[in-house]
Amino acid sequence: MSVRKKAAVIGLGHQALEDHVPGLADSQFAQLAAVCDTDPGKAAAQAQRHSVPGFTDIRSLLKDVRPDFAIVAVPHHAGREVIEACAAAGVHVIKEKPFATSPAEAAELVAMCGTAGIELMVTVQRRFHPVYTAAVQLLEQIGQPYLVEGRYTFHSPDPAAGWSGRARLAGGGALMDMGDHLIDLLIWYLGLPDRILADTSTAAHPDADYDAEDTALVHIAYDSGMYGSLLISRSAGPKTGQLMMTGPRGAVVIERGRVRRLAPDGQLIESLTGEPAWPFAAAAQIDCFCRVLDGERTNPSGPPPTWHTPRSWPPPTPPRSPARPPTRRSTCDRRRASRPPGRPAPHRHPRPALLLAPDREQRRPGRHRPADVRGVHPGPLRRHRRAGGHPGVLPRR
Repeated sequence: MSVRKKAAVIGLGHQALEDHVPGLADSQFAQLAAVCDTDPGKAAAQAQRHSVPGFTDIRSLLKDVRPDFAIVAVPHHAGREVIEACAAAGVHVIKEKPFATSPAEAAELVAMCGTAGIELMVTVQRRFHPVYTAAVQLLEQIGQPYLVEGRYTFHSPDPAAGWSGRARLAGGGALMDMGDHLIDLLIWYLGLPDRILADTSTAAHPDADYDAEDTALVHIAYDSGMYGSLLISRSAGPKTGQLMMTGPRGAVVIERGRVRRLAPDGQLIESLTGEPAWPFAAAAQIDCFCRVLDGERTNPSGPPPTWHTPRSWPPPTPPRSPARPPTRRSTCDRRRASRPPGRPAPHRHPRPALLLAPDREQRRPGRHRPADVRGVHPGPLRRHRRAGGHPGVLPRR
């Protein structure tokens, strides 16, 4: 990829300025080419800061700059209009979650992008963060999970502020805005549940005027016998964020900046910690998207059927050949062998490098540039384990 792709950032709110713009600065395959916001002051300030053109009109940006792709980080209700303009101009899109505000809108976006022949990727930075990718490997140590517990809460003093308190504009409340992260991890690690039951509430602030849920309790069930629950609230403090998956040989607990593997009795076996900053995860997703556009990867977080998980329960049985003794093959090996000729390799999160080389320096201080352009920055992670616990380096497969 000799020429870096031109990217436009549309919507200059907190998410764009804290994650996407720094992510583009550290991307190996893309560069910021233009910014756009309905606030002229914001657009002008960011244009001057980054020495790129600034716009308040999306169509003018698309016509004058002709970017290769756009990162869309606008209020939920404005996303469809922006994607429609990008599709009409043949510009690929990385869209801030949620994918859509309703099933009907989601179907429209899928059809729209398919007709225009553009790629649409949803931002799911946790899939590109080393702490969360390390959990994929640790899950192999606990056996098939039978229990999943997730919790994501914080206290918002005014849930009626702005558009996010209106279900008509936001598409939903805590589930849409916060639950998206937990639900995406759940699907990524374990696949889609077979049954879902959810209760939502707007009772946390009886005197406030809002109709988007402030709290939700979700019960999930899989035909395999795995069950779980998710508690999501933007009214109940303190701020928490945890996903715990329990199997017959222990549990994996994922928290912001840390993943732990526990013994069946709850004792700590090993712990991996890393920086909770997100710009390098954004840069990794941007670089992955560039490789999708070049046909080197399939889209890991686009519309179905491209959405896939890194593992399945139970793991598929390797094919056996009568000509030679059976050998152990990984899921990736089996997918590679069954892939039709000429089809691009699916995106896979590589094993975090620190699990294989604990003493290797992972990145230069003060930089967020991903060291592994295949999709995830491999560090920095730090391993902690109890005496007599798991060996310090997980084996290669």
